[in-house]
Amino acid sequence: MIKGLHHNAYRCRDSEETRVFYEEFLELPLADAFCITQSKTGRKTNALHSFYRLGDGSFLAFFEVPDTPFDFKEQHDYDLHIALEVDAETLQRMFDKGRSAEIHTRGVADHGFIRSIYFRDPNGYVIELTTPTGTPADYAIEAAKHAHSSLSEWQAKKRG
Repeated sequence: MIKGLHHNAYRCRDSEETRVFYEEFLELPLADAFCITQSKTGRKTNALHSFYRLGDGSFLAFFEVPDTPFDFKEQHDYDLHIALEVDAETLQRMFDKGRSAEIHTRGVADHGFIRSIYFRDPNGYVIELTTPTGTPADYAIEAAKHAHSSLSEWQAKKRG
């Protein structure tokens, strides 16, 4: 059985620039960083792997690999975003903090079951901070009741 998320890993342009955003701005503590000089298959490499701890014990992780090309681009919210849950007070504080720091900050968006704000990290990834508007367990129970039918309807419409 899958217990939960340990970490998600993403490429980064610069580990220090990434640290400043995730540790100093988002307030996620740097939990580990280590150099990788050889892959598990014996290939020489030069990478730094860094981890930022979330409140539930999981991590956001990043790889800086200077000698390996990677297409960094600003992500559209629909393509890729990282959503992190916060309480309502933190949502407002981080919104104000983003605006004060002149970090591109969007929101507050009311999605009905959550309220969200959005930032871009130095690598172009969209970071969403979100807070539930009701009881998350109640939402999950109701959402699960129609999730399969919503997906089926979507598939049928898509096929046209």
